[in-house]
Amino acid sequence: MEKLDLEKLKYPIGKFIAPNEYSFEYISEKIEEIAGFPEKLKKETIDLSDEQLDTPYRPEGWTVRQVIHHCAESHMNCYIRLKWALTENNPIIKPYDEKLWSELPDSLTMPIAPTLNLLNGLHFRLAYIMRNLSEVDLEKSFIHPENNSEYLIQQIIGMYAWHGNHHLAHITNLKKHKNWK
Repeated sequence: MEKLDLEKLKYPIGKFIAPNEYSFEYISEKIEEIAGFPEKLKKETIDLSDEQLDTPYRPEGWTVRQVIHHCAESHMNCYIRLKWALTENNPIIKPYDEKLWSELPDSLTMPIAPTLNLLNGLHFRLAYIMRNLSEVDLEKSFIHPENNSEYLIQQIIGMYAWHGNHHLAHITNLKKHKNWK
């Protein structure tokens, strides 16, 4: 497989690109993408068989099942990080090893329905709190210790909207490639 093909499989919608300006329209659009993600994910995955759920979306990539569970884990971390940033002064967050988490039994074999339900409630809460952020809140931040970088809440809104769309595209592209309904 060519490097370009593998890169397109890894990043079907491209890598996240931060906007030059975090306008009200941009933030609002990204919050709505976050709010709508669970329903889109459910629509694309709820009728898949176990064999389909256990199919990797690319060579040496996660299975569809692992991607679904990863989205819940990642977005739970987003929710906690958001709360920390809103209630503490530029806190240092705790990173997690998503690869190791994806190898645990719940990610490998658990049914997806409980995770889809979790995402539904989680994204309702994420969108609710995000819709109620002030301009001052959007400028609050946390520090990620992996690269010692500061992330503003307005940035993470864009990043997590992208993250959901990114993984949704992994699934929809695989379905298209495999001609699954």
